[in-house]
Amino acid sequence: MKPWQRIMLMILAGLGLAMVVIHARYRSDLTRAAARAARGSVLASTRCGPIEYQEAGSGIPLLVIHGAGGGHDQGMDFARPLTQHGIRVIAVSRFGYLRTPRPADASPEAQADAHVCLLDALGIERAAVLGLSAGGPSAMQTAIRYPHRVGALVLVVPLVQKPESVPASAPPVSDEKDEWLLRLVGSDFLYWSTLKLAPDQLIRHLLATPPELLHDAGTRERAQVNELAERVLPVSLRAAGLRDDTRLGKSLKPYALETIRAPTLAISARDDGFGTYANAQYAASRIPHARFIGYERGGHLLVGHDNEVIAGIVDLVQGAMTR
Repeated sequence: MKPWQRIMLMILAGLGLAMVVIHARYRSDLTRAAARAARGSVLASTRCGPIEYQEAGSGIPLLVIHGAGGGHDQGMDFARPLTQHGIRVIAVSRFGYLRTPRPADASPEAQADAHVCLLDALGIERAAVLGLSAGGPSAMQTAIRYPHRVGALVLVVPLVQKPESVPASAPPVSDEKDEWLLRLVGSDFLYWSTLKLAPDQLIRHLLATPPELLHDAGTRERAQVNELAERVLPVSLRAAGLRDDTRLGKSLKPYALETIRAPTLAISARDDGFGTYANAQYAASRIPHARFIGYERGGHLLVGHDNEVIAGIVDLVQGAMTR
């Protein structure tokens, strides 16, 4: 065998070994991610069909509705600190996420009906409702359709459709970027590879947060953001919901926000890559008894504002639900 042939064989053997190691690491990480996504999960039988949720804490009931790429696990990760303040957190998986099946009608209105079905199954007559990002539309629809069931409404970096006359705080997401993001979240391996090789780009584009904010953040906050990015795995168990959320962002119509009776808090940051700052401002301007909290920096994940956000939510929920 000639020297160059031996070198090629060595290179090929090395590549083969690397592929085996990479695949083993990928399968191990995916197995852990699936186990983590199932932790705390309960499947409720309701008149609207099976709905996955988990709960923690005791006291004032708060229904937490996750954003795109989430599930009951994402909602609980965000809201768990609230359980230290006399709040019972009920984190739901929306249609097409994890173990909640996607029905033929997966609109925010139908999802709002399902939220109330879950409250009925849990024997909860009146609750506060918190919508995160793409969970905002069904949170608002719950308050619009069931005013007597919603005692307080919180919209965190919400997806809200506003009239074209209201200036945007960021350029709309292009169809090309949407297509790229759908490819990314349509493959467990592609998402896992991006998470390992280009985490800053994933945080900037998928989580809509400037990665440089993390460089200035504390160790705890950096760990929280990295864990949030990892928790999107397995994306294959969230793909149906993610596709719906992407379509919804392009087709959402303005809601009758002025009919919402519940005291409301809307929160966002001006540098949110999804442009929710103007959305949250608009919602607060249209909803009676609403307050807006806006930050100049923080991105879609509101980096650097954890304690302030939790304090604002506690103040609203306790004030509205104990009157």
